[in-house]
Amino acid sequence: MLARKILVVEDEKIITSNIRKSLQKLGYSVSEITKSGKEAIKKVAETHPHLVLIDICLAGEIDGVHVADIIQNHFHVPVIYLTECLEYKTLHKNQLSEPFSYIVKPVIERDLYFAIEMALYKHQSKKILYEEKQRLTTIINSMGCAVIVTYANGSIQMMNPIAERITGWKQSEAFGKDLVEVVNLVDKDVGETIENLATDVMEAGEIFNLPENCTLITKDGREIAIGDNVSPIRDQDGNITGAVLIFQDISKRKQTEAQLIRNAFYDGLTALPNRVLFLDRLRQTIERSKRRSDYYFAVLFLDLDGFKEINDRFGHGIGDDFLIAIARRLESCLRGGDTVARFGGDEFTVLLEDIKDITDATNVAKRIQDSLRLPVNLNGYQLSTTASIGITWNFSNHEEPATLLRDADIAMYRAKRQGKATYAIF
Repeated sequence: MLARKILVVEDEKIITSNIRKSLQKLGYSVSEITKSGKEAIKKVAETHPHLVLIDICLAGEIDGVHVADIIQNHFHVPVIYLTECLEYKTLHKNQLSEPFSYIVKPVIERDLYFAIEMALYKHQSKKILYEEKQRLTTIINSMGCAVIVTYANGSIQMMNPIAERITGWKQSEAFGKDLVEVVNLVDKDVGETIENLATDVMEAGEIFNLPENCTLITKDGREIAIGDNVSPIRDQDGNITGAVLIFQDISKRKQTEAQLIRNAFYDGLTALPNRVLFLDRLRQTIERSKRRSDYYFAVLFLDLDGFKEINDRFGHGIGDDFLIAIARRLESCLRGGDTVARFGGDEFTVLLEDIKDITDATNVAKRIQDSLRLPVNLNGYQLSTTASIGITWNFSNHEEPATLLRDADIAMYRAKRQGKATYAIF
């Protein structure tokens, strides 16, 4: 193993001679001995010593303390101060506050050895810790999700760039602030703010998953759907020293999920509920009627009269636009809690809930007929239609949605045979 190089910066010849002899006797290599602060900085750059011994009261343009600061902060080389007596410790208490950070002249060989070895050990330990911290920081900053680390009191210790981008807070602004102040979360399912997230996790000592519909209110007031979890941070002894919040912007995923739901339950052309959703709502209504003897509902099955002629004459584009307009007309004829669905082609169904009797259903059928007779202006054409409507209601305690629809369909065909533009009750 090569001897570690020591640079000595001292302007008294006798002291430098004694230090050189002691260092060589202890197995160190004296790379240089210089009297000048400027020269010392130059020698550090050239020779790359393992450690520098420097007179704290070095004469010249740059004093010893200033030179030592440059060597430690710029070149990252450990420094031990040489001082003539302990009175200098009072004068330079900031520089000489750490153990083994200085040696009193004249130098005692044993003290010199301990000071050098401790300084080298501390420097190596700091270097390893710094490199480990940099490695962890690099890993955290390279992650594809936001990371926020808190201290044990719940205040923010660090944020990675993605956390800065999503929240709108810079780490320099957020440092030391309470997590709740920076990460404003709302549980959309219950409409409540999520308080003391980090504190709750640390008290429980468990990982908490964010709620399913968790929304982050950013610094500028935007709302972003986020997901993932908060975990306690433990030291080697198992003591909790903080918390780490990991989350992602899941807005696009939520939009995709919503679109998939729409595709599964809504008609792509008219945006009305489709057959699947209508049958599900009808099934729920049937179950509700079983629990209430005075609960009545009705199903209307509509088939547009003459829609094929409109399609054949004006084309499918106009036909599609006409169906969309008819869908809006049908919606305008119903109450908020009722359902109109497109079953396919020019067939529509209506679910009227909580009605008094069959008269409520026939009144809606008449209102629909009146609405459909009003012309629709499309591409300069005045188009109108009527509908054959079949009506059934739960007077006979139907058990299955399909049975209700069958009866309404039968009634609809009876209405068509009666001359269209009318309704029939099953």
